[in-house]
Amino acid sequence: MSAQSQIDYNRIAKAISYIQSNFRLQPSLEEVAENIHLSPAHFQKIFTEWAGTSPKKFLQFISLEHAKNLLKEEKATLFDTAYETGLSSTSRLHDLFVNIEGMSPAEYKNGGKSLNINYSFPKSPFGSVMVASTEKGICYMAFEDDKETALGNLKQTFPNASFFERQDTLQSNALSIFDQDWTKLNTIKLHLKGTDFQLKVWESLLSIPMGKLSTYGNLAEKIGNPKASRAVGTAIGSNPVAFLIPCHRVIRSTGNMGGYRWGSERKQLMVGWESSHIYSENSILL
Repeated sequence: MSAQSQIDYNRIAKAISYIQSNFRLQPSLEEVAENIHLSPAHFQKIFTEWAGTSPKKFLQFISLEHAKNLLKEEKATLFDTAYETGLSSTSRLHDLFVNIEGMSPAEYKNGGKSLNINYSFPKSPFGSVMVASTEKGICYMAFEDDKETALGNLKQTFPNASFFERQDTLQSNALSIFDQDWTKLNTIKLHLKGTDFQLKVWESLLSIPMGKLSTYGNLAEKIGNPKASRAVGTAIGSNPVAFLIPCHRVIRSTGNMGGYRWGSERKQLMVGWESSHIYSENSILL
């Protein structure tokens, strides 16, 4: 991902915000393009390259109606073994290949003093991202505009670890997911600090396919603890690995997107981006 992708993401986020704020006025392509200081042709080009679909179609994918339909679909198929096994093989890739290993107490005691952590700060379709890894897997991934702030947040998580600014193979393999390169999914490993309950919730998030949505209550049922939706929400809110553990696919039961650790606007754009690539191009599912 280039610096240009960051610029394009910011423009697209601004455009979507403008369209939604002026929804009743139904702004034209020309008006939206003018608002972000681009020609209509250039705006249409960068938007289609980023989203894989038109701005008009993209808005449908982030609408309340679309979200409600996805939740109805999920409710009808929840715990349906035929559904779980009947999905196309590619739709289960994330669930099957992204492996979570919990850190041992020895690894995270004393602020992670025994850990050597590599980190890098590349671009993604959703802005800059801090990604960090131990020798066993990705331990942290967070969207952040400012590098120093991002590094400070990482060091707060592992205050006594040793840090090295370098992008290793583990990170490169994980970041390939933003380019929709699914060939390296079987090499993506996560090495996470969390309680047994948190790890269970994070693992359950991997079962939500790209282009689909779930709710806190449904996830609580899925892990066999239907009364724990509030605790599930807390665990989701503390997810240390953005996008790879797809907490952005969990919304409120009303169909409202709800909050997101890295910004509600970014969450909305992620959901739309994934849906547009699934439903508009019939591309491979995550």
